[in-house]
Amino acid sequence: MQYIFRYPILCIVLVGMIGTASARELAVDFDQLVPAELASVAIEPMTGTPVVLLREPDEGRIVPIFIGPNEARAILMAQRGIEPERPMTHDLAANVIDSLNATLERVIVDELRNGTYLGALELRRNGEDEDIIRIDSRPSDALALAARTGAAILVAPAILDAGEDIPFRGLDDDEDVVTAIGITVMAPTDEIRQALGLPDEPGVVVTGSRAQAEQSGLRAGALILEVDGEAASTPMAFLEQISAATAEGTATIRFWHEGEEREVELSTRIPDLEPEQRRRL
Repeated sequence: MQYIFRYPILCIVLVGMIGTASARELAVDFDQLVPAELASVAIEPMTGTPVVLLREPDEGRIVPIFIGPNEARAILMAQRGIEPERPMTHDLAANVIDSLNATLERVIVDELRNGTYLGALELRRNGEDEDIIRIDSRPSDALALAARTGAAILVAPAILDAGEDIPFRGLDDDEDVVTAIGITVMAPTDEIRQALGLPDEPGVVVTGSRAQAEQSGLRAGALILEVDGEAASTPMAFLEQISAATAEGTATIRFWHEGEEREVELSTRIPDLEPEQRRRL
């Protein structure tokens, strides 16, 4: 797997942190932006172009945004918890932000102009009450950073509306990785089933969880069997089931973990992360 290093993102971060970068005005008022959760990477079937899928919990929409192949790989690596031997571009940018005693608070996707998505990073120096530092960014780079840092994602309504017309399909079932309501899942391979002693039932294996899911006991190594009484047969099916549960505001999840079955009811809202949870997920 080959990666192309792009140093401009690092330069943007460095310039912004020393206070000389000019902040682009957002295309919409801040209070119009809609929270979203980075759910997965998929493919636009006609062209094979990768898209990142954002889950918008208010209306239960799954919205694709076009990204480049390198950003798609970077997001998938972050979701799978893969740590490269040496920092790749987005790891390097996250390390720089951290080393400068700052936090990536939010990433924003606010405009689609002439077929190009526009976005921004919003950073805060830790321990300081001064205004947020806003830095112009490609949304694909911003979202790859959000996947690493747990930063909140805010999207303009027009971006969500435009994405509803974009078709998408998942990767192969054994390659899909999906995050929804703070739970990251993949299809269990035979090796994973054997290693974890998972039951021979359809389901998706939890590779990571946070906030409400983690507190409820739904942790890495669990096998999610059902969402609201329907089998969670693939990662994309799990995403669709969580999206469909939005109308009720909660999802009932039946899962197997460490030899016993349990059932929990979780909110379909985007989980809030504490600052200490954000840096490395």
